[in-house]
Amino acid sequence: GGGGMGGFEGFGSDSAPPPGGYDYGRAKEPEPVVEEGPRTVAKGMSLGGIGKKKDNLMAAMAAEDNFGLGPSKGGSSGGLFDDLGAPSAAPVAAPSVPVTIALEEKISVSMTREGGVDSADVKGTLTLTANTEAGSAAVVSINKDVLSRTCKSGWTFSTHPKVDKAKYGKGGVLALKKGGFPVARPVGVLRWGYSSEDAAPITVNCWPEDDGSGGAINVNIEFELNRTDVVLSDVNIVLPLGTTDPPAVESIDGQYKHDPGRGMLCWHHDVVDENNASGSLEFSIAGSDVDAFFPVQVMFKSETLYCPVEVTSVVSSANGASIPNAISKSLVPDAYQCA
Repeated sequence: GGGGMGGFEGFGSDSAPPPGGYDYGRAKEPEPVVEEGPRTVAKGMSLGGIGKKKDNLMAAMAAEDNFGLGPSKGGSSGGLFDDLGAPSAAPVAAPSVPVTIALEEKISVSMTREGGVDSADVKGTLTLTANTEAGSAAVVSINKDVLSRTCKSGWTFSTHPKVDKAKYGKGGVLALKKGGFPVARPVGVLRWGYSSEDAAPITVNCWPEDDGSGGAINVNIEFELNRTDVVLSDVNIVLPLGTTDPPAVESIDGQYKHDPGRGMLCWHHDVVDENNASGSLEFSIAGSDVDAFFPVQVMFKSETLYCPVEVTSVVSSANGASIPNAISKSLVPDAYQCA
């Protein structure tokens, strides 16, 4: 449905909106796909960062050496869209499998106004939640041989201090040294990081210029997808306007919304991928300060991880039997801006 971006009014587009309108907030989380097997991947999970997924990741990253991860306080993503009235995620249904595994990455990117990348950092976590007593005996195997071959320069990996490092080092087995996982408490058992300027999947170039009259500014902004192996959905490029006046849009790829109350413009694309790898927006607006249009913030969702980690099996430490599980993958921006 519509209304996800709160105060945004005045829809402008090069095409008619779909039935029900556009929703510029974080998508609601659908149920994970669950099968009686170890390799179920739940596609279409919300990567917007409101609710349990984000809480799990934040708790795991913040308490890296603390096994007793309690629920983090609040469900706020701390992002721009909280301020813009994004809807809260739908309540998450009780898990129907003994083990839930979330493979989650957050990316932070700092860009220059010309679209150059100053820094790009990816932080990932494999978080396991035992939903039942049977699930607390879980032993997870991953494709460590592939990671060893492909994730070399710029990559770091670390296991939780209570994970048996010898078993992980030998065969990519994530097993606790002793005891079982706490029931209903997410535990980050593996973390990884990657830092490289080439990690930024999308870059933005914003050029505001005084039109010569002293009372108006022409703004040209463009985006480019740098990694064609990544599919980004619900892409929102949000910039301040320095005024509550509406922009006069000259040309646009995609759609836009204007929030006059906050003086913000949101440039939206449903999908950015190799078939929609670049786009531009040109508008003019009253003003004289070319610095007013920064920082430009970029938001998106993706199911494409940078780390090629895959869960190959989930079995019981008690008897070696396979444990049914649900797996989700998500990549979400943490701080992604052009300043």
